[in-house]
Amino acid sequence: MSASARTPRTGDVLHLTRAASVQFIRPIIVRVIRVLDWPTYDGWLWIDAYELAASGDAVARRSLFVMPAGLIWPDPPIPAARRSTTRTPVKRGPVRVG
Repeated sequence: MSASARTPRTGDVLHLTRAASVQFIRPIIVRVIRVLDWPTYDGWLWIDAYELAASGDAVARRSLFVMPAGLIWPDPPIPAARRSTTRTPVKRGPVRVG
């Protein structure tokens, strides 16, 4: 599906740059709450979203006017490698006391 035909959905994480709107001089990451049905110019839409900090925590709720063709869906983060669940036996020997 081409980027211009894709519409954001609730829960989508988006990277917003100047390609989405000139208001994003400093790019931001947001999580979509909902797409609003407010009247707009052709090819634009309103979204309610939470602006995310680098840690992924929501820091502000915003209503944003964006061009869907400029939205970027970042790749999901790669999960950290899981540690082995097998246990290494502990060497046991005499314990020196006192």
